[in-house]
Amino acid sequence: MTHNVVFLDRDSLPVPVPVFSFPAHYREYPSTSIEQIAVRAAEADIVISNKVPLSRETIAGLPNLRLIAIAATGYNHVDLDACRERGVAVCNIRHYGDHTVAEHAFTLMLALMKNLPAYQRDVAAGIWSQSKQFCHFGAPIRELRGAMLAIVGGGGIGQQLAAMARAFGMEVIFAERKGAAQVREDRVSFDEALARADVVSLHCPLTEDTRGMIAQPELMAMKPGAILINTARGGLVDEADLAAALKYGQLGGAGFDVLSSEPPPPDNPLLKARLPHLIVTPHVGWASGEAMRRLAAQLAGNIEAFARGEALNRLV
Repeated sequence: MTHNVVFLDRDSLPVPVPVFSFPAHYREYPSTSIEQIAVRAAEADIVISNKVPLSRETIAGLPNLRLIAIAATGYNHVDLDACRERGVAVCNIRHYGDHTVAEHAFTLMLALMKNLPAYQRDVAAGIWSQSKQFCHFGAPIRELRGAMLAIVGGGGIGQQLAAMARAFGMEVIFAERKGAAQVREDRVSFDEALARADVVSLHCPLTEDTRGMIAQPELMAMKPGAILINTARGGLVDEADLAAALKYGQLGGAGFDVLSSEPPPPDNPLLKARLPHLIVTPHVGWASGEAMRRLAAQLAGNIEAFARGEALNRLV
């Protein structure tokens, strides 16, 4: 059987994708708007999407569709219920970036505990040059050793981050799901985690249950001066509330690699804030060359398995 494969947003994965071993008509597009999907994927039985939304309406308009191969771990842009009803298989990529995303989160944490952006700004402004002594004392500097890290999400990335943090002498706790009726033996309650942590790092998926899980009440419940790290999904945090908490001194810093809308509009509250204790990076925590090559290999492997009639990394 010859499969018709379409990659809707090829530029989202800037490394080669292995050639398929099965007969295939393969087409790729740098990016695809929602309005272009129906035409570009009209004949496709296999559609590859990293972030192109595939809604119930869009799926209904693709009569030949049999597999959606997500070129990422996150799947909130695909209507899984619609796929189940239609008998469309869905697979995603798993654990390819556990270490590199954890490294990114740890880098943000370390930079903010040492307040490196604030000191870089001071040096650039000439403040050190005007100092009456050999150094310039500015923003507070803290050690990781002995600090408490609360991780929300106990998957591969969270576990990698925990190992890195412990190697630096941090205490690590894992937070239970927000609002959970019971707290698992290896967790602490969500509220307790927020109250105890010097650093809170988010590593959970974006679902209807987790959307907006941290807003003003949760930010106010955090330890004064605590740091919030988010390398998971932007929608987990209310960005306007976070900007306010940073401006008014409730938090000691925030490091975000993800925003609620990507690419973000210029008026996003975290982009407008321009604060020395806020670091925003452009969703590149996953994007080491090594991780992207692992992703591409797994993507091809998922599709190869489907072509053989096997289920690999299936969500549906």
